[in-house]
Amino acid sequence: MCLPRPDPRQAEARQDQPHRGRKEKLMGSIYKRGNVWWIKYYRNGKPYRESSRSHKESDAKRLLRKREGEIADGRLPGIYFDKVRFEELAEDLLRDYKINRRKSLERLDASLKKLSRYFGGLRVTQITTSRIQQYIEDRMMNRCRRCGAAFDDQSRCPECGSDDIKPGARPATINRELAALKRMLKLGASQTPPKVDRVPTIPHLKEHNVRKGFFEHADYLALLDELPEYLKPVVIFAYKTGWRRSEIINLQWSQVDLTNGVVRLEPGTTKNDEGRTIYLDEELKGVFQAQWQKRKKGRKLSPYVFPGADGKSQLRDFRTAWDNACKRAGIGKRLFHDFRRTAIRNMIRSGIPERVAMMVSGHKTRTVFDRYNIVNDEDLKLAAQRHEEYLRAQFGHNLQNCGKSGVTGRRVGTSQVVDFIGAGGGSRTLTGARPTGF
Repeated sequence: MCLPRPDPRQAEARQDQPHRGRKEKLMGSIYKRGNVWWIKYYRNGKPYRESSRSHKESDAKRLLRKREGEIADGRLPGIYFDKVRFEELAEDLLRDYKINRRKSLERLDASLKKLSRYFGGLRVTQITTSRIQQYIEDRMMNRCRRCGAAFDDQSRCPECGSDDIKPGARPATINRELAALKRMLKLGASQTPPKVDRVPTIPHLKEHNVRKGFFEHADYLALLDELPEYLKPVVIFAYKTGWRRSEIINLQWSQVDLTNGVVRLEPGTTKNDEGRTIYLDEELKGVFQAQWQKRKKGRKLSPYVFPGADGKSQLRDFRTAWDNACKRAGIGKRLFHDFRRTAIRNMIRSGIPERVAMMVSGHKTRTVFDRYNIVNDEDLKLAAQRHEEYLRAQFGHNLQNCGKSGVTGRRVGTSQVVDFIGAGGGSRTLTGARPTGF
């Protein structure tokens, strides 16, 4: 007896019907396309079809339950986030920086270039903590400029033996890049509708590159003699005020009151967006007067107090002139930012209250200010000398030989009693004159 052939359309309709079982009840359906199982579910009346990317029926059932749970909780199904890629989130972050006029846009662009080399083309669901850790490991690797091989800390390439090595990125650089990635993911998660389901845990590396450089006065004078004429006023102003490089080269005459010797930074033009006012001392008044006279001699009046070498355009990158001057002065490699630490230390040494010094330099928080208020070996030596002078003035003796003479002390009433045990075994007592705070 010949059996009738089944209708393919009826078989497909049966596959598309809700999957029924004794132990499970699924609102959607599962069906096969070739050897791969697919699922079908509804959200707000709209059907969604998604591949389980598996040959197992159990994987399709598990994925269907997950999607139905997301819909029941009012969340978007995961298939929506699978369509969002790294490039879309990067564009959103750049747009956010431009809208809010963030000053670190240039730094963000550099970070995104590094991130796109590793995460470019990935779906947002593929940016996981594991991948981020792999990115950190890859960025910390040294690379051979000749053959491109990556390896750990070695002076020579293990592949080609070349010593032309590009060192890996430092923790601070990697942290800035990870901060951009974290900001990007959080911005996507906060949008309506969200583009990121959940932000993965992003590690933070410990940084050990806190700079401690500063200029002693002799080094400052040696550098000043070797600098080109157009850079000398910039360095004098930085040495006295501790202002940031960008604040100095962007300073315009509209912010200067030569009559009263006042210089102002308007709110929103500084790193912390706070305005600042300083009064010029006699040396700086002379510097500004000389800059004003140079400006008047030019055919074109420059709006900048410290213009470039031509006396007209804005001063921008002067690293080559700076490095050459440091080399000729014999002071080693220095940073322009070292003047910031130097000015703060000098103000504190001169007795200026710390709060006033913070207002001059533009530090907003005490934590960062303390990092810049550096104590060097000379400060420690000076502290030891002052301590010794205090003890000599209070007690009339020098304690540097206390190990030989065996000096001991005890308090009697309000006086300090010091017992001297001589080398011959004899002893004598000296009563001080009621030292305060002892």
